[in-house]
Parts: sequence; C-alpha cells; structure tokens
Amino acid sequence: MIAVAVAVAAALLLRLYWHRPPSIRRSIPIEGAVIRRDADTRKELPIENVAVTASDGVVSASGESDASGYFKIELQRQVWSGQPIIVHFQHPGYEPLNLNLQAGRLLIDEELHVVAMVPVPEPAKPNVKESVVSNIRVRYTINSRTESNVGSAVKTFQVVNKGNVPCDKHLPCSPDKKWKASKGSASLDAGQDNSFGNVRASCIAGPCPFTTIDSSGFEHGGRYITVSALDWSNTATFLLEAEVFRTAISSNVRESYPVIFGRTLNFTLPPTQEGVSLEAELDGAPMVFPLGPNLYLSWATCTARTNKEKDKTTVYRCELKPGYRF
Repeated sequence: MIAVAVAVAAALLLRLYWHRPPSIRRSIPIEGAVIRRDADTRKELPIENVAVTASDGVVSASGESDASGYFKIELQRQVWSGQPIIVHFQHPGYEPLNLNLQAGRLLIDEELHVVAMVPVPEPAKPNVKESVVSNIRVRYTINSRTESNVGSAVKTFQVVNKGNVPCDKHLPCSPDKKWKASKGSASLDAGQDNSFGNVRASCIAGPCPFTTIDSSGFEHGGRYITVSALDWSNTATFLLEAEVFRTAISSNVRESYPVIFGRTLNFTLPPTQEGVSLEAELDGAPMVFPLGPNLYLSWATCTARTNKEKDKTTVYRCELKPGYRF
C-alpha cells in the first residue's frame, strides 16, 4: 500500500510539472554550433548565417549562427508535454536539415547540439581550366609606440623661511603644528610631443631635515610637472631633475603563412594588426591582394571573427571561388 501511495504521489507531481498553468510561461534554450559535414575533422568548418528555426507546431523561435557557427534561441512554451520540437537549419550553400528534440529532455539536460550540414555539390564544369593560386603569404602591419630619451631638465628653487618662529595657528605650519613654515614650488614643461620620466626632487642645501617634498605633481610624469616643498626652519634649496622622452609610432611589416585544408585557407592575426593583404601567385604571376575592410578577394570568399578569449586575435577563413584551386 505504501509503495502504491508513493507511486501515485510521484505521478501527480510529474503531471503538475509537465502541465503548468497557461499563465506561467517558461522558455526552452536550444544552443549549439553549425559545422560543415566532412570525413576529415580538420575540414569541419563553422558555418555562418545559418537560419535556425525551432517550432513545436504552436509556438516558434528563430535565430542565426554567427561567424563561429554558434547559435542560441529561446522557445517560449505554455504547456509542457512530450510533444517533439523540430529545429530547422537553412543555408543557401547546404542541404536543409531538421533536428528533432524532446521538450522534456531539453529541460533536464540542456544539451549542446553540434549540427553538421552537407554542402550542396557544385555542378560539374567540363573543359573549364581552373586557375592555380599558390605560394600564399599573409602580410600585415603592427604599430607600436616607442620612447626615446632626447634630453634632461634641471631646475633649482628656494623656500625662504626663518626658523624657530612659533606657528600660533598661522598657516602654513610644520607637520607637528609647532613652527611657522613656508612653501615653494617649481614647474617644468617638456615641450610638444615630449614627456618627463624618472623625475626626482631633493633638498640640496639648508636645514634639509626640517623640510618635506610633495611629489604628487610629478610622480606620474607627463609633459608638465610641478614640485612643491615645505620648510619650517631656515631657508633651504631644492633640486628638480627629470629625463625628457619623445614618443613615436613605428610600423613593422610582418609575414605569416596560412594553413590550407581542401579549398579553404585559415590564419590568425594579433589584435593590433592593420593593412592585411595576401601575396600569392595566380597561374604563376605574383600578385598582391589587399583584403580591405570588406574582406574582398577576386579568387576567394573570406570571413573574419574575433576570439572571445583575452588575446582577442582575429581568425580569418577564405574559401576558394569556383574556377580556382590551390
């Protein structure tokens, strides 16, 4: 009897879980990646701009894969049941594909779905000679900031004061508020396109033990620096010294070689790259092909995506157009 009661209670709980009131809406996340189906895993490239649509016959949701093939859509449902959900994948260059999912399993497991789409075969073109793309190199520019030491600057200043005079609350005073003090300062300008570095200030003459130096005006360098000093004894002399640096932008041209799998070449570049171009031989003739912001090549279709990791490198992929081969 106890076993029967437990079974009935479990059935009621399960029914309540799957048949929620229509006013309570829950979403089913459908997440995964779309790749090209290939026997060679190195050629299972991500597919961008795949239209993804999920439907249970009542409600539907749609989305699109990004440059890495990733997709995620949320299907809103009012009634939970075992009714299957059909996820449809559509892309002009690939055969359509349907993925059948069970709502209950989605809620419990929340699987990552890897969808492999079959490319549409290209029609045969007899007696058409393909152009050969060979000896490919990637050229790009890296800009870097360099600093060169172009000189130094020196300046002295005095703080005039008379020692052993009680403060009597007439500011400025010594740190212990006992003696009358005086302040003095000096400033330097490094000039246009220059900045100060390795700045130091010191007391060089007079009763230096009874002085303090405020470094807040020069501790970070920069084009303009200021030093101030407090003296609560007799007159003291101070020295301000700094090195002058000039900042310049230098450009370095670098080369790398892409990796080719089948009809696709792949390469990655650092986040600071500029002016990407491909040097290649087209039917034996050396040429330079600037990619430009639109990633245009006469002999290939290129895409680029930025890694989400900290390095922020850019991944490029170029697939040959019909009429060309590596």
